[in-house]
Amino acid sequence: MDYDVIVVGARVAGASTALLLARAGLRVLVLDQARVGTDTLSSHQVQVPGVALLRDWGLLDALTAAGTPGVSRLSFDTGTAVLEGAYPSHDGVSALLSPRRTLLDRVLVNAACEAGAEVRDGVVVDGLSMVDGRVTGVRATAKGGVTQDLRAALVVGADGKHSLVARSAGAREYRVAAPSSGACYAYFEDLPLTQGEVHTRPGRLVGAWPTNDGLSIVYFAVPRDRFEALRAMLKTDPAQAADGMGDLPGRLRAASMVEHVRGTTDLPNLIRRPYGPGFVLVGDAGLVMDPITGQGIGNALADATTASAAIVAGLGGGTPLTTAFAGYQRARDAARRPMYAMTVRLSKLRPDPGSDAVLFPAIAADPMQTSRFFGVLAGTVPANEFLAPGNLRRLVGLRGLARMVLRRPPA
Repeated sequence: MDYDVIVVGARVAGASTALLLARAGLRVLVLDQARVGTDTLSSHQVQVPGVALLRDWGLLDALTAAGTPGVSRLSFDTGTAVLEGAYPSHDGVSALLSPRRTLLDRVLVNAACEAGAEVRDGVVVDGLSMVDGRVTGVRATAKGGVTQDLRAALVVGADGKHSLVARSAGAREYRVAAPSSGACYAYFEDLPLTQGEVHTRPGRLVGAWPTNDGLSIVYFAVPRDRFEALRAMLKTDPAQAADGMGDLPGRLRAASMVEHVRGTTDLPNLIRRPYGPGFVLVGDAGLVMDPITGQGIGNALADATTASAAIVAGLGGGTPLTTAFAGYQRARDAARRPMYAMTVRLSKLRPDPGSDAVLFPAIAADPMQTSRFFGVLAGTVPANEFLAPGNLRRLVGLRGLARMVLRRPPA
């Protein structure tokens, strides 16, 4: 074999997986059609557990040295209540980061190279090589070059939500939910933020977070049928898109948008069986959800951790690959299903009178529950645990719970 592992994709999931595999002593090749350090659409957020992983890998200092602010507090404004507080600590970390992808991706790729992985950018993967139904490598063409057949014991698909590896290998999809939102974001200067901000109103969500170079990223989400109107509005009067959200419109008018508006309605929600003969999927290639809850980067880092451990165990002979990958899938699905369901529901941006009138005011009045709710958003408190009937009953009482049920919007 030319390599132990070929990783298709050098963004967060692929670079992280390559880093961990190379540190484990495997021969790793990473291929990506984009040049290292180029920008890509992203929610930017590295939730608290992801920051802990970056620290453990020795990469957090590079991000903070480049001016990536940590955010330990959040203001969550629903129109009927404002929840303010700190994120709960996870493994000694209590702040999330929102680095620009031009920085984060380069830091991860550089670390993978330093660990011994071979990285080739500007290379298009044309397809998979297969023998008797098993993936044995890839066919790849360097831009302006010739096509090569590259062989490996295993191919890792880290090539995003429209993964060629997943499609070519026939990875089964399940729990598919139709896209329902459109999202835009832009960078602003002179928009100082002392904490993260989320503002929700019926049919709208706006989030604001500090990022690199003294800028803030402001994220706007609306139902898909209002996406074009949102994008046009952001090009002429961004503050109008935040109308009625406290003092945010005034602060946006006092700030200046830099660069250009980025946006898309290509926001699928689906889970794929993440492995098969000769391949495994990580990041959005295996499980993708609407970015409205900002889980993608953290999920990619977590996948890199568990998938790389399964690969090392399987290729090393300690555990059959199929057994190792089945464990990876079970752990991934168990960890993600509650947030996946919550994300699909939130991405519809439907009014929720029960939560607005009953639940959020109750959470806002209880600092401990506010912190736990922020833990749900950060991925440290399971959504199904927080939203369990017993916890809701403690929060709002039996009468409040009945009011929430009666006012619950249709699915």
